[in-house]
Amino acid sequence: MAKIFQTTDTIMMVRPANFGFNEQTAANNAFQTNDTSREASEVQQLAVQEFDGFVEKLRDAGVRVLVMEDTTEPVKADAIFPNNWVTFHQDGRIITYPMYAPVRRLERREDILEHIGAQFAYSDRVRLEDYERENRFLEGTGSMILDRPNKIVYACLSPRTEKELLAEYCAIIGYEMVAFTALDGHGQEIYHTNVMMALGEAFVVICLDTLRDPSDRRMLMNKFAATGKEVIEITLDQMVHFAGNMLQVRNPGGDTFLVMSEQAFKSLTPAQIVLIEKHTNILYSPIPTIETYGGGSARCMMAEVFLPEG
Repeated sequence: MAKIFQTTDTIMMVRPANFGFNEQTAANNAFQTNDTSREASEVQQLAVQEFDGFVEKLRDAGVRVLVMEDTTEPVKADAIFPNNWVTFHQDGRIITYPMYAPVRRLERREDILEHIGAQFAYSDRVRLEDYERENRFLEGTGSMILDRPNKIVYACLSPRTEKELLAEYCAIIGYEMVAFTALDGHGQEIYHTNVMMALGEAFVVICLDTLRDPSDRRMLMNKFAATGKEVIEITLDQMVHFAGNMLQVRNPGGDTFLVMSEQAFKSLTPAQIVLIEKHTNILYSPIPTIETYGGGSARCMMAEVFLPEG
């Protein structure tokens, strides 16, 4: 049986055509800010510059980045965050997901899947988007953190992550479900697990202060111990600066990188950086416009491609 990898050297990203503040997602994304001092055209221009600089840094590190161009119509303010609508799996499956905001459902594009399907070998397409008709949502690797070698799904429950649908998903892919409740500093449910937790090959970056239920904390710490993950704790304030929104990737030479935004990196303490660099290199890029208006950061911009080569 082929080795199951936690990290990939291939990332799919979507270059935005109409990036901006999304009223529909702001209802439960406390990380978004609508800074009206900038014109929409300026916000879009800055987002593209930040996107291109981020891609260049990944490619300079040897990571393979497949850049898909967003379409100008229909307008999709959050197209830059493709990890919510699709995942590409090592067993050859492509899975598409039900999205909370109606406007975000427009991001699912068959032409992107056909383009990637032509380059890689995929054996099955799992469509979960029909659950939108029942107002049931599960937003990809925003909602879920996958421990692939250990076949575990970690997920904090929220309006975008329904427990019953999460259980169905785990049954489909054959993973164990580890569901919990995570609250921000204002007591609001955290909308996506990937803003409070990032899982690497041998470590986990997590905001434990979001876990108000001691049994949830014990459950997670036991899982991390059992799967050999060193826990690197971040604070609520660091989480607000997107220090939980990170993704470990690798290059074909086997070097690994924990990818994050410049804001996230600057929020880390020297001791935290030492802990991370025990396990992996750090790669960061400035994406302040994307973070401010989109309420997402580096991890949200990257859809991992684990499909076998075609």
